[in-house]
Amino acid sequence: QVQLVESGGGLVQPGGSLKLSCTTSGLTFSNYRMRWYRQAPGKERELVATITSTGSRVNYADSVKDRFTISRDNAVNTVYLQMNSLKPEDTAVYYCNAQHIYSATGYWGQGTQVTVSS
Repeated sequence: QVQLVESGGGLVQPGGSLKLSCTTSGLTFSNYRMRWYRQAPGKERELVATITSTGSRVNYADSVKDRFTISRDNAVNTVYLQMNSLKPEDTAVYYCNAQHIYSATGYWGQGTQVTVSS
């Protein structure tokens, strides 16, 4: 059974930092492109960051560029999102997504809440 479990969310003040983790099981992690999405209430789900299966390339939404860093550790089947200089507009549920590099097969985690507020 494939599972993606996000963790690390919580309440943080503007300017603070959080590090999210997404640990996977039941799949061959090195065959999957990993992405972080976020969704605020009443808004569409937004792509935040992407990392290739090997970690050789990364991409970010303009709204988080230079503040967030996506990384992965294939030895422990985990993708991370380091979030610095957080702003209130970063408040959302953050979701981990895995897409197989050779097919459209994809999986989602349950999400973790990030709230940026003073």
